[in-house]
Amino acid sequence: MTRNPGVPRLLRRLNDRSALELLLSEGPLTRAELGARTGLSKVTAGQLLSRLEERGLVEVAGERAGGRGPNAALYGVVPSSAHVAGLEVLPDAITVGVADITGRVVVEIVVDPAGHEDPVAAVHEAVRRACASADITLARLRSFVIGTRGVVDPATGDVRFSYDLPAWHTGVLASLRRALGASVTIENDVNLVALAEHRYGAAAGQDDFVVVWAGVGQGLGVMLGGRLHRGISGGAGEIGWLPVPGEPLPADVSRPQSGSYQRLIGHEAVLRLASEHGLSTVGSSGGERGPARSSAAELVGAAVAGGRAGFLDALAARLAVAVAAVTVVLDPGLIVLAGDIGRAGGPDLADRVERSVAKVCPGRPSVVTTGLTGNAVLRGALVAALEQAREQVFSDTV
Repeated sequence: MTRNPGVPRLLRRLNDRSALELLLSEGPLTRAELGARTGLSKVTAGQLLSRLEERGLVEVAGERAGGRGPNAALYGVVPSSAHVAGLEVLPDAITVGVADITGRVVVEIVVDPAGHEDPVAAVHEAVRRACASADITLARLRSFVIGTRGVVDPATGDVRFSYDLPAWHTGVLASLRRALGASVTIENDVNLVALAEHRYGAAAGQDDFVVVWAGVGQGLGVMLGGRLHRGISGGAGEIGWLPVPGEPLPADVSRPQSGSYQRLIGHEAVLRLASEHGLSTVGSSGGERGPARSSAAELVGAAVAGGRAGFLDALAARLAVAVAAVTVVLDPGLIVLAGDIGRAGGPDLADRVERSVAKVCPGRPSVVTTGLTGNAVLRGALVAALEQAREQVFSDTV
């Protein structure tokens, strides 16, 4: 019987990939521990580690004391074997995070894009500064993932349109790849939040859930079967355009902030709702005659702290419109409230939304607040960038 000469090479590649992923997820392991977890013999595990050491992917990271005999060497992934960059691009700020292959963030900076009308130049300068702060060369970055507000075409990877970033249009992705390399991806910001929630946050271990982003803009991140659902044109999740009772339909969708649901739950709508419930003059000290708060999220936080049930119930009823619509169509089981308003409302607001949804639709999804801290879009961008970089590095070890 003729054997396929590619089989031993393929098996080595699969074993190497499995070992590297184990070392990342479980920390440094001895040769015996690695063999036991992968099902490989000590001899084969030793050969595998030698091979990965030669390629600069693993190194001795310490020792484990045994009973009798010498201590066993602990092997871990070399953090500097690859780096990635994640970015969040806003009209007035570009946030860049650089992480090593283990996922440790080595630097995070915020750059003002003023003076760079060209988005490629602005991104290139921000990444250059981040690399300088991390003391690495730009060539060390194996993957770049950029989170933006707007609709990203799944077929081309280009931004189809963005109200906040009009300079980000078809052709920008190709220009970015010429400037930074082929491993550049643009992704919708709320989709990246869903990736971060799935990996680190409130949806960890859940393969079917929806992130409801409530803030200045409204959006959804939909995860079905452990995969992001973007839609044919990339427009899945543009919940701001959801028609709702009592709010006018947009006469011109090219006008920003004109969607019916956006009118119901957007920043200005929350401020008006707060004013109706006597919250518009609540100051930072909690007094009734302090300076008015300009942030809807601050008002929501103050309402939670002050036990303002009327306002919170009214806000929850508005958020429940989107949650109910998603529930009757997708039945995800879990809804994560994110964004500035979702985070400020915390478990109190999430519980009120859950009870409000139960009144208007037959589904009973669990509604929870975000489990992420810091910049959620940036964390999601780094999750996606690490997946891409590890695929490149770990799939070519033989």
